[in-house]
Amino acid sequence: MIVCWAAASSNHFSFLSIHTVILTVLLRQCYLGVPLFVRATKASPFVKIKSERTRIVIKTAVARRYAQALFELLDQSTIDPTRAALTELGQAIKDSAELRHVVASPSFGAEDKITVLAELGSRLGCPPIGKTFLEQLVKKNRVGFLPEIAEAFAKLADASKGTQQVTVFSATALPPGEQDQISNRLRTMLKRQVEVTFHTDARYLAGMQIRLGSTVVDSTVLGRLQAMQSLLIKE
Repeated sequence: MIVCWAAASSNHFSFLSIHTVILTVLLRQCYLGVPLFVRATKASPFVKIKSERTRIVIKTAVARRYAQALFELLDQSTIDPTRAALTELGQAIKDSAELRHVVASPSFGAEDKITVLAELGSRLGCPPIGKTFLEQLVKKNRVGFLPEIAEAFAKLADASKGTQQVTVFSATALPPGEQDQISNRLRTMLKRQVEVTFHTDARYLAGMQIRLGSTVVDSTVLGRLQAMQSLLIKE
C-alpha cells in the first residue's frame, strides 16, 4: 500500500503523485509484455550474511561518499532545493512499498526506474544536477541508499551554513513562546545558529528530550524510569 501523507507544501508528494508516476511505468510494462514480478531465487546457504550493524556502517559510509560527491557539484543556489527533493524522495522510499518494488525489482529496466525518479524529482523541484545524480544511483544500484544519502546531504548543507540541527521531544505540545526560549538558549549555549524541530510523544509523560546528532540530553519521566530500571537490573 502506498502511504498517503498530507501535502504540507507544493513540493510535498501526495498519494496520487507517486501512484500516477508508478502506474505510467506499469502500463508501459504491460504494453511491452514484460512480467511485472519475478520469482525470488533462493539464497545459497553458503552465503555468509553480514551482521545488521556492519551493513548499517557500510551503508552509512557509502551514503556519505555519494552525498559529498553531489554536494561538491552544486552551487549555493541549488543546495536547498536539492536537499528538499532528496529528503522527500528518501521518505518516499521508506514509506512506499510500491516505489521500493519499482526501484529494486529486476522486472523494471534502468530506463523505467530513471523515468520514475526523474518525474518525482521534477515534481519536487529537483535541479538538473540532482536528476543526473538520481540517474547514476540507478545505474550503480544505489537507489535504496536514498534515505541515508538524504540525511548525509542535509548534514553537509547545515555545516556549510554553520547551522546545528536539534530535535526536541516533549509529552505535550510546547507553546510558541516556550519554543522560542528553548531555541534562543540552545543558540546561546552552542554559539551557532540552530534549526530546532519540535515533536510530541505522550510516552515521555513529562519533561523534554533534546537530541543534537548522537548526543541525547534526556530529562523526561520516561527516560528517568528507564534509567532506574537499567540500574535495578544491574544490581
